[in-house]
Amino acid sequence: MALHASWLFEWLRRWFVSTERDGYIVTPGMLIAFHKPYGVLSQFTPDGSPNRPLAEFGFPKSVYPIGRLDADSEGLLLLSDEPAWNARLLQPRHAHEREYWVQVERVPDSDDLAQLAAGVVVQGRMTLPCRAWLPEPQPDVPQRDPPIRFRKNVPDCWIFMELIEGKNRQVRRMTAAIGHPTLRLLRTRIGCLTLGELPAGQWKILTPQERQLAADDHSA
Repeated sequence: MALHASWLFEWLRRWFVSTERDGYIVTPGMLIAFHKPYGVLSQFTPDGSPNRPLAEFGFPKSVYPIGRLDADSEGLLLLSDEPAWNARLLQPRHAHEREYWVQVERVPDSDDLAQLAAGVVVQGRMTLPCRAWLPEPQPDVPQRDPPIRFRKNVPDCWIFMELIEGKNRQVRRMTAAIGHPTLRLLRTRIGCLTLGELPAGQWKILTPQERQLAADDHSA
């Protein structure tokens, strides 16, 4: 009986403890990657707007979003039933990276991008340094439904931004501060976990290897 109890304890220990980082133990409960479409809230309850709540997408019970994306933003949103992920990914001291693809009006020059990277004043505070660059070639991104507004005489382009902070509507306010309003915003990476080919409106439960990518710091 004692031998059996010892084996059972070890099995449970190996099952419940998958990784320990910075004092947080992350257990293999459930971590979900969701490709949030435009017009979807980062909450399960309606807010009185036409935007759809997460309750419409058939998620398992007990999961909740880790962080948020605005209803008019798209891309990678994580959900879990494990509180440790909330601390690991959101607490500022961890400086966990997020990458965004941002479609903006007009084409920013090198000075504009340098200004973004150094930090701009948003709502009375200077944003933290980040990475901002103009990808070449430009990404081939499927059209949004509904499509972005089109202005015949105003060109647009995609820029990529890598941030370690995520204040309310921060990316949009940053691009507006340099004179390039955001037309479309897509989060493509959290830590080392990328959105990949996950279709809009679809979700998947992450494997142990994918969970580790979400926990890892891309810059490490």
